[in-house]
Amino acid sequence: MTEPVSDSVTIAADPQTVYALITDLPTLASLAEEAYAMHWKKGSAATPGAVFKGENRNGSKSWATTCTVTHALPAQRFAFDVKAAVLPIAHWRYDIAATDGGCTVTESTWDRRPGWFKKVAGLATGISDRDGANAEHIRLTLQRLKERAERG
Repeated sequence: MTEPVSDSVTIAADPQTVYALITDLPTLASLAEEAYAMHWKKGSAATPGAVFKGENRNGSKSWATTCTVTHALPAQRFAFDVKAAVLPIAHWRYDIAATDGGCTVTESTWDRRPGWFKKVAGLATGISDRDGANAEHIRLTLQRLKERAERG
């Protein structure tokens, strides 16, 4: 795997509340920058092996992904592998660590695209600097998660 792109935020909400927001697909889609819809295809909850479809867009470009849950540890970790057709695209992970008065959430992603596919993917998504875009998207997602969790 490549080096991850990640960022963290401290949230004044308990880890279970934050985990519930992250693992509720419509909520996660509402917090994300590119994803605008997510729904279960196999299973109906965050459990290892469950599969969901992600619908994404960037301006006029849109694409779908298939995501398989790899980790679902309540109040601790939610992670999934992303594919487009049969190609590996990325691994995304949310780690939640309890703190005094709340928790710290770290969102990370690893680019798993084959080298030859990166230029094609850049044309399809309109994003040639995927690591740079993901760094900004993670920052925005975590900011929205913090606001949502602290609102209650």
